[in-house]
Amino acid sequence: MYDKKGTVTREGIRIHEPADFAGMLKAGQVAAQILDDIAPHVFPGQTTGEIDRLIEEMVHAHGAKSATIGYRGYQHASCISVNHVVCHGIPGDKLLKNGDILNIDVTVIVDGWFGDTSRMYVAGELGRKAERLIQVTHDALMLGIEAVKPGNTFGDIGYAIQSYVEAQRMSVVRDFCGHGLGRVFHAPPNVLHYGRPGREAVLEEGMFFTIEPMVNLGRPETKVLADEWTAVTRDKSLSAQFEHSVGVTAGGCEIFTLSPGGKFHSTWA
Repeated sequence: MYDKKGTVTREGIRIHEPADFAGMLKAGQVAAQILDDIAPHVFPGQTTGEIDRLIEEMVHAHGAKSATIGYRGYQHASCISVNHVVCHGIPGDKLLKNGDILNIDVTVIVDGWFGDTSRMYVAGELGRKAERLIQVTHDALMLGIEAVKPGNTFGDIGYAIQSYVEAQRMSVVRDFCGHGLGRVFHAPPNVLHYGRPGREAVLEEGMFFTIEPMVNLGRPETKVLADEWTAVTRDKSLSAQFEHSVGVTAGGCEIFTLSPGGKFHSTWA
């Protein structure tokens, strides 16, 4: 099937050419390098606004463009979600406290390609419950990625994540999901982090998308605050998230946003 521009699509999902992988890898590596470099700046007493300012400087230093500044009126180079904030936390004057956990989400545009990734950080000492939550969320992401290969379905990805998380007596957020990307920020498909095997669209070589499970220590329900961006857990339980951008290959998938310094997990710094 072709769209109006003559691009091959399956159920509205763009099938990219082999040459497109290089562009996505370049953009993904810039985003991942920025998240590597911001790690030393996360500490008790730091503000999320200062972290965002530094990220914006890093984006420009790489000759990239922030995908989030100006997106639907958003005015920051990152989303920073602390403790019970699930996603889309707005940087500001809030001081980080010892033991706070935070997700930092960065999307850059490099040569027209979008690199989108997020990972968890801790300010100071990591508490035991938070540490387990972060580990389960990271493992869930990697299990989802393991399910990415031609012939599998998006339901297989969601099932791999959901079944693992719920076996750990935690919950998967239903209100937000991964998404297609490439030369656009958001595109089909919606990549759910829960599901049933064999359901949803079939994976094909050349599909690009994010997998970004949000996992709560408590119940899965969320609510969006009055700023119309910040999503929090309804029961105020801790939440964690990791995100990679991937492309389906003939034998599995390529992760575009691997940490250049091996620092993707907050305890690997």
